[in-house]
Amino acid sequence: MNVAITGGYVVPVNGPPIERGTVLIDGGRIAAVGSGIGVPEGMPVVDATGLWVLPGFVEAHAHLGLGEEGEDAAGEDLNEKGVLNGAHLRAIDGINPAEPGFGDALSGGVTTAVILPGSANPIGGQAVAVKCAGRTVDEMVVRDPVGVKSALGENPKRHATSTRLGTAAVIRAAFRAAREDPAQEVLRRVLDGELPWCQHAHRADDIATALRLADEFGYRLVIHHGTEAHLLADLLAERAVPVISGPLFTSRSKVELRNRTLRSPGLLAAAGVQVAITTDHSCVPIQLLVHQATLAMKEGLDRESALRSITVNPATIMGLADRVGSLRPGLDGDVVLWSGDPLDVMSRAVRVFVAGREVYRQGADATDAAGAGGGDQRRTGSSSGTLTGPPS
Repeated sequence: MNVAITGGYVVPVNGPPIERGTVLIDGGRIAAVGSGIGVPEGMPVVDATGLWVLPGFVEAHAHLGLGEEGEDAAGEDLNEKGVLNGAHLRAIDGINPAEPGFGDALSGGVTTAVILPGSANPIGGQAVAVKCAGRTVDEMVVRDPVGVKSALGENPKRHATSTRLGTAAVIRAAFRAAREDPAQEVLRRVLDGELPWCQHAHRADDIATALRLADEFGYRLVIHHGTEAHLLADLLAERAVPVISGPLFTSRSKVELRNRTLRSPGLLAAAGVQVAITTDHSCVPIQLLVHQATLAMKEGLDRESALRSITVNPATIMGLADRVGSLRPGLDGDVVLWSGDPLDVMSRAVRVFVAGREVYRQGADATDAAGAGGGDQRRTGSSSGTLTGPPS
């Protein structure tokens, strides 16, 4: 799709803001970003005067369409029961793109989400990155797989193994086997550094185990959740291990969360750790992603890091920075028009474009949205609540 978004306050994230800027999208990709850019004849124009123009946000850890809101434990597709090594399982095979959470994502300016299996198994399966608009998951895919999900701590201990020792042993045995067996394609790709190891870990001792295993096998480690990661911030920074922090809007509902604090992202960033923020949807509704960044900023995270934590950082951590996360030529035309500064809780996403196609407009009902979308499944946001259920 082709469109010119003109006259807005453009925040590319990877460069300084542009007053009365223009973003040109040609063939679904960003063709130009700047001021004084001419609009090609015949290209549709969206007047963004008085609005903020940003890249679509990137949610680096969600369970959209797998752990669906409104489903009980019997209906969810997060965790394959009875499996210790689920490296062969693919999140893409369980995603329902009609889940209302995708519409909620768009209403909060989130256009890309990394969807992972749950955390009941030591090795849960393959994560996929998708756009938050589309009728089938196949047309939504940005990259598949983008990582392999693993879990340490209480969740696999309760659902798959008996001890932390047993969980680590399962992971260790799987990688030893993958070294010898070329048929273990996905784990070999992790060992070769092609795919990140997405390690669910809350407590500092579990994070230390994650570092130990990564040192032993040499793979590219990403800490997911990292509730106590700030306690090991210097070790993570030394090893250049990024942290996808969150969810931050939760109570201390289990022992692993007793040191949960909104100060964690700021402490990690100050130590030199690359930080992304996650809602872990549906633990926290995905449309609140930006508000978690705002409150983390209130508790010490600097403004630049707060914005990067939901744009370019998650894109970089999950290997998607060549497609999404900032406004620069060559990237996907995923652009969100905001009523004001998105880090102000009173601002709203007004219009959302994915690959240059408008997929959300504030105040439009579902019928209007579908009619204007050229056949796309366009969505409006809702205020659906959270789901309390099995490990995510």
